Amino acid sequence: MKITCALSDFNFDARESDLDVILYGPTNKGSQGSIGGSLKREVQRKKLVPEPRAWDFLSIALAVISADSAGHRQLSPDGWTRSFELTVSVSDTEFWQNNVSILQDLLAFLTTDRWKLKFIGGGILPPPPKSPVFPNEDSAALLSGGVDSLIGVIDLVAEGKKPYVVSQRVAPDTSVQSYFAKEVNRGSMGKGLNSFQANHNVRIPNKERPQSQRARSIIFMAYGVLVATSLKSYKEGNNVPLYVCENGFISINPSLTTNRVGSLSTRTTHPVVIGLLQKILNNANINVNIVNPYRHKTKGEMLKDCKNQKLMSSLIGMTTSCGRILVNKVDEKYAHCGRCVPCMVRRASFLAWGADGDSTTYFYDDLSIQDAKHAGFDDVRSMLLAIADAKEQGIQRWLGASISSSLVEDKDKLAAMVERGLGEIEGFLNSQGVK
Repeated sequence: MKITCALSDFNFDARESDLDVILYGPTNKGSQGSIGGSLKREVQRKKLVPEPRAWDFLSIALAVISADSAGHRQLSPDGWTRSFELTVSVSDTEFWQNNVSILQDLLAFLTTDRWKLKFIGGGILPPPPKSPVFPNEDSAALLSGGVDSLIGVIDLVAEGKKPYVVSQRVAPDTSVQSYFAKEVNRGSMGKGLNSFQANHNVRIPNKERPQSQRARSIIFMAYGVLVATSLKSYKEGNNVPLYVCENGFISINPSLTTNRVGSLSTRTTHPVVIGLLQKILNNANINVNIVNPYRHKTKGEMLKDCKNQKLMSSLIGMTTSCGRILVNKVDEKYAHCGRCVPCMVRRASFLAWGADGDSTTYFYDDLSIQDAKHAGFDDVRSMLLAIADAKEQGIQRWLGASISSSLVEDKDKLAAMVERGLGEIEGFLNSQGVK
């Protein structure tokens, strides 16, 4: 699929494409897509001044999200793997073309698709505001509305750090993200954390349903890099950390069985993703270091080790882990499904933590019920098989290609962490009487 993504003044008629997408603005043609208009306005509203190559990286990320939304997996020859020829408008074409192979490797790993990228001029580079703002924070941190990013921000503040939190607006987490940012740092002069909330608002004709989520990590990272390069510390020549906090088990997210591929095994913070992204930033002379402090911890260990247990306990019930949160309702309120892999990891971690118990409402609460919706659900059965296979094969052999890349360091530590993560989930399933 050929897709061209550029600003509204680009001559799309001069380029042959299956889809044209306007970056940072609306479209008045039903055959065109659009993305990123509200992002540009939010940066301008905040009076931030990101680095030029940070803008370029955001444009590339927006183009990737557009392609991920437009490509229909069921139309591909194997029913899954898509092929994209993506042309993106940037301000520094030479740099990005020289680094295109790294980007293509990153996207192939993220989405399991085939990518061919080309860069053209005319990319966005907004003039600086008349009264620019250079925030005093020492770092940027992603805050999704989930358990892990909440704990990450709580720990950063407890350690005396001052992160600028960055969020993708998504239902039902938008108001929760804002609340967390205010509450986590309320004790400091009564002020919360500065936050950047944005939504790419992709509009694509004939969008794939359900929409693929495989490429989403690149847009989260792009938001973070955009904000990090706007900080006063960055402008003074310092390296700025971008904290991407997620438990190691979900970061590795090994395929539970040989048949589970695709969107069931996301790779948002996998060490290969972090490594390739860091390589791109280093080559671009963008002095932002991507850090996941919890790559060697299970989710249960994150809860137990959180540096402000009282604050975490007061907020953690509001977090979201389930990707199907908008599908199920209990008493007219959105509810976690309780049976997908993220829900099982969540439930296992609360059990391992053991402090206040789990107050989360689950649509499928009792997984011991012997039917296809509970004990017989695919994720539950696959998890049981994974636990058994890992014991039989040994954790290193069971993980296989999940941590075999040369970009993955500390393989023994990661394998031990995954084994502990499986143990947490086994303890939860046993407590439920799932067999």
